[in-house]
Amino acid sequence: MIRILLSGCCGTMGHVVAGCAAQQPEYEIVAGIDRRGDKTLPFPVYPDAGAVETQADVLIDFSNPSLLDSLLDFGLRTGTPLVLCTTGYNRQQTDAIKTASARIPIFSSGNMSLGINLLIELSKKAAKVLGNDFDIEIIEKHHNKKVDAPSGTALMIADGITDALQSDMEYVFDRHSRRKARGKNEIGIHSIRGGTIVGEHEVIFAGPQETITLRHTAQSKEIFARGALHAAEFIRDKATGLYSMADMLR
Repeated sequence: MIRILLSGCCGTMGHVVAGCAAQQPEYEIVAGIDRRGDKTLPFPVYPDAGAVETQADVLIDFSNPSLLDSLLDFGLRTGTPLVLCTTGYNRQQTDAIKTASARIPIFSSGNMSLGINLLIELSKKAAKVLGNDFDIEIIEKHHNKKVDAPSGTALMIADGITDALQSDMEYVFDRHSRRKARGKNEIGIHSIRGGTIVGEHEVIFAGPQETITLRHTAQSKEIFARGALHAAEFIRDKATGLYSMADMLR
């Protein structure tokens, strides 16, 4: 059995992860971290990582980027592997994750869905085949409660395409003030927030007289929760290092 410490346990994704874990005997949520607290949960909830007294095999985080430092400190202090599922990290924070991964195993992904990671691989393949003859645009849609834009997944897709092209691509997030034609090295990234959309990502390759579109639609948040649980199982006994969904799918 894998004993899991769940950061962000009182949030929407925290409840989904706890529900999925409860349905599978190989996982147990032994404690949670959330400043809001929730006495209805069947495990103790600590206000922050520094207060945790319960031992766990892995920490899963679905919380907020502002908590990253405390989670990294906890992982380094206790030697606990981390599964970081939160999006919206800045460059300094991603550097801190890389530094910490030299001492503990860390799994970090902006999206825990198998389908999304397949979309990224397909987008990379398409970019290599189509080359510079096709303009690339990414559209991402999420519910009206999501605070970061663009989504971490959209940036993952753009980064994958950039790596595949081995070119210095420019990410363009807003064109209303740009009075000039589209550049060939641009990747346009557009965000839509509304209703209860779980998550939709569309990659458009627009070329001469033809357009190719790749799309992924998430129909339930459970796909992210189950991905996080699989990541916890994957990383529990791994050596130090920084791991991603691509490593787990190999």
